[in-house]
This record gives sequence, C-alpha cells and structure tokens, in this order.
Amino acid sequence: MRIGIRFGGAVAPGDAVLVQEGFAPPSGARVVGGFRAEEVRRFGHGIGCSCCVPRGAVAAALTRLFLDRARGTEDGSGDVVIVGDTNGEAAVRAAVAGDVLLRARFFFAPAAGEAAARDGG
Repeated sequence: MRIGIRFGGAVAPGDAVLVQEGFAPPSGARVVGGFRAEEVRRFGHGIGCSCCVPRGAVAAALTRLFLDRARGTEDGSGDVVIVGDTNGEAAVRAAVAGDVLLRARFFFAPAAGEAAARDGG
C-alpha cells in the first residue's frame, strides 16, 4: 500500500493534508500535520542513515499517517496533499528522498493537470 503525495490542487474526500507553516489548509480539509520548510539534516554516517539523522516534521507526519492507515484507524482512500510553496515542496521531496521507509511507503503522484496532459485529456 503506497500512498500518493501531491503538491497543491483540489482536496478530494479521503485525502489527507500536510500544511507548511504560514499557509492555511483548504476549508474542511483533514489536516494530518504541519511542517516548516526545514533543511533536511545530513550528518553522522555518510549515507545519512536514520540511526544518526533525526527525522523532521515531514517524516514524522508522513510516518504517523502511514501507520494509522495500516492499523485501520485512519481513512486510507486518498492521497496526501501538500499545502505550501516551492520551499515546502523541496522539503517534502528531500525528506522522502532521504528516508528509505518513506520512499517505500509513498510516491509522488502527478498533479491533476499533468495526469490529464499525459493521458491525452
């Protein structure tokens, strides 16, 4: 069960929202966490394994959401929609790229416009 991550766009029923500090979630959205567009720290072992690199707010929120869905305590039907700016997008992409568990649990879904263009719509 991999969960899609989308940046912005409409929030559908079943979607979870992760909001960058300073941004407002869409009305009625189910917010699962917030984050600052923090730099992902790299220290410790050269590969930055999780034993030496503390996990940030993005990783913590995504992990919580995944585990809640796996346990059946959270609706598991939608994507995660990120509300923020390009710095927030970069922080989310860096958090996922730098964490093997997040890479296994999540994928970056194309934006609605990209999917329509790709599918000829």
